Amino acid sequence: MSPRTPVRSVVSLVPSLTEAVAATAPELLAGVTDWCTHPPGLAAERIGGTKNPDTARIAALAPDLVIANEEENRPSDLAALRAVGLEVLVTEVRTLDQAFTELERVLMRGCGLARPDWLDAAEAAWADVTASDPARNAVVPVWRRPWMVLGRDTFAGDVLARLGVRHLYSTHPERYPRIPIQELTARDADLVVLPDEPYRFTADDGPEAFPGLPAALVSGRHLTWYGPSLAEAPAALTAALTAAR
Repeated sequence: MSPRTPVRSVVSLVPSLTEAVAATAPELLAGVTDWCTHPPGLAAERIGGTKNPDTARIAALAPDLVIANEEENRPSDLAALRAVGLEVLVTEVRTLDQAFTELERVLMRGCGLARPDWLDAAEAAWADVTASDPARNAVVPVWRRPWMVLGRDTFAGDVLARLGVRHLYSTHPERYPRIPIQELTARDADLVVLPDEPYRFTADDGPEAFPGLPAALVSGRHLTWYGPSLAEAPAALTAALTAAR
């Protein structure tokens, strides 16, 4: 794959992609969202949230490229950016393999960069993963009040499956269904997996709703982000899941 002519400035509307660009060519980042927390101390201008970006401010920055995601960003905002002549690259990431493909597309074809070493390291880290056998059945909440869990066709679900964890709503018609807590606790689960984002589950907020069930408190960045964190994710998630027995 031959990279395109390098762009001079990028606005990222996705925290994962912000970290990916920052780890590869930080000087490209002209604007990022309020939720872009990695790496700390980004000098780029803040342009609002992933769901409510300031499209006028983005247009004023006149980036060569805006990078977005079909799940995290609203079509209406992306349409508004395109309407003022900005190029918008929209990613779709619902599996680990797709994450690697889309990262390559953003960095190499989108930004015109050489393939970064950290992407090779991330692919190698996951190539070494061997799922536990037999698989453990899990409930994986992503929100509380109301309770919402991982459903079908999610990146986080694919990551967990590769680590030997089968979440119990993987065939649900919705991707993030709302399920009453009474139903969640009645399922035949071996553990509950509680990430610290988007809802910040902690040792004092979440496990008590699942009495008698081992709780794995995991890093949301390692479970749901696709970027440099993928190199650390197998070891970090495996440690948290192993501790919940």
